[in-house]
Amino acid sequence: MFLDGRSERGRVKEFMTFRVKQVLVTLALAGLASTAAAQSAPPTPPESPRAVPGGQPASAAQPPSSDPQSPGTISGIVVDQSGAVVSGAHVKVTQQGQPQNDHPQGDPPQNREALSGTDGQFFFPSLPPGTYSLTVTSNGFAPKTLSGTLHAGQTENLPLIALNVADSLTEVQVGLSQVEVAQEQMRIEEKQRVLGVIPNFYVSYIPNAAPLNASQKFHLALRTLVDPFTIVIVGGTAGIQQAQGHFWEYGQGAAGYGKRFGADYADIASGTLIGAALLPAILHQDPRYFYKGTGSKASRFGYAVANSVICKGDNGRWQPNYSNVLGSIAAGGISNLYYPDQDKGDAALTFENAGVGIASTAVANLFQEFIIRHLTPKLNNRGVGGN
Repeated sequence: MFLDGRSERGRVKEFMTFRVKQVLVTLALAGLASTAAAQSAPPTPPESPRAVPGGQPASAAQPPSSDPQSPGTISGIVVDQSGAVVSGAHVKVTQQGQPQNDHPQGDPPQNREALSGTDGQFFFPSLPPGTYSLTVTSNGFAPKTLSGTLHAGQTENLPLIALNVADSLTEVQVGLSQVEVAQEQMRIEEKQRVLGVIPNFYVSYIPNAAPLNASQKFHLALRTLVDPFTIVIVGGTAGIQQAQGHFWEYGQGAAGYGKRFGADYADIASGTLIGAALLPAILHQDPRYFYKGTGSKASRFGYAVANSVICKGDNGRWQPNYSNVLGSIAAGGISNLYYPDQDKGDAALTFENAGVGIASTAVANLFQEFIIRHLTPKLNNRGVGGN
């Protein structure tokens, strides 16, 4: 919403942080994407129960062959707790309880490995009948093991294998320093885009991601400010303001548009550089949102809202989010340097804007926790250093 800029109170949201604008655009696109997906999704066919390894139900398997030595197959799909597929998961199937001399020609028990594809699927063909254990591992997740018996000629289609997020960091990549691990994880975050377009750099799907150093925090902030989507949002906002006559002191034409564009971009730059780079570097706080994805909806809701006023420190401990709060206040105060005199706010308006900024952060966090993850294609949540 754009308000008349001719009164001091009328401009209360004009120098809001870029986070508010991103939430509004994401909300609109997310609604369109969800509606299209609901209309195009085919109905799920009913499944008939059957026995599978681990005693879990799944779709009907191919009837066992009468040949006791006829090989069978095992296949399945690896997902996370939200139902999103996990590609690149390491799947290992091992035949149990049969020593080497029990096999013809001295063949050892079956021990095969595979990686899940981009659709999360894996497939093991030509497995001799027997008892098997199947172990699935992936960075950032806790290992999961299933076991059961594969009969002669049986085609075993396992139910969805849902991995839980690892509770703690239990695997360290030898030879990489903490800074190098953080650098690789940040490169993954820089590829995250909602609907393949909207940058989503400030969220980590690795619960124990390495902390960013000061240089990396400034790099992520500058990467956001020069992103084409940021420029498009600022340009569109300035155009709407000019069309509606906001900040009339700036005038019309190219000169007026340039002033509005500069003021809007300065709002975003000051908020991002101060709240997401300078203060986090000084106060040793992490500017990113750490996706929870586990627990009840109520606990996840509370976690998302609380993260508007608390954050994770570089020491891994939760603490008050001074960077976000003070950054919002500082950005509001700085904006008084370049807005027209009658549109400048007093101290009360600056703090009011800071409060609105904190509320918008809470809304953005709720979208991150419940919606945005499902709208981010090619999401890689198994970064370097996770388990």
